[in-house]
Amino acid sequence: QAQLVESGGGLVQAGGSLRLSCVASGRTFSNYVMGWFRQAPGKEREFVASIGGRGRSTDYAEAVKGRFTISRDNAENTVYLQMNSLKPEDTAVYYCAADLHTMPAVAHALADADMDLWGKGTLVTVSS
Repeated sequence: QAQLVESGGGLVQAGGSLRLSCVASGRTFSNYVMGWFRQAPGKEREFVASIGGRGRSTDYAEAVKGRFTISRDNAENTVYLQMNSLKPEDTAVYYCAADLHTMPAVAHALADADMDLWGKGTLVTVSS
């Protein structure tokens, strides 16, 4: 059974860094767009970043451009989100997700409805 498992969340002070990981299993993910989303308390889930199947294309929400970097290691079936210069408004549950049907697998701004598989999320808390 295909699944995504996130890790790396935690508590960090404003200005600090965290790296989230998403390990995929149960099927091949290297041909597909992968994305990170987040949901802050009391808010809807929102797109954060995406990466193309080969890792050559990326896309970011305006709120994280220049601070977050998405990457992937297809040999390890893992997608990463490096988060630098964290702000209290980055506090959220971060979700990894896979778009298993869109071709070509080029990174773009993703919507919830685009995604076929979701992880359970990892909590990131940024203190001021």
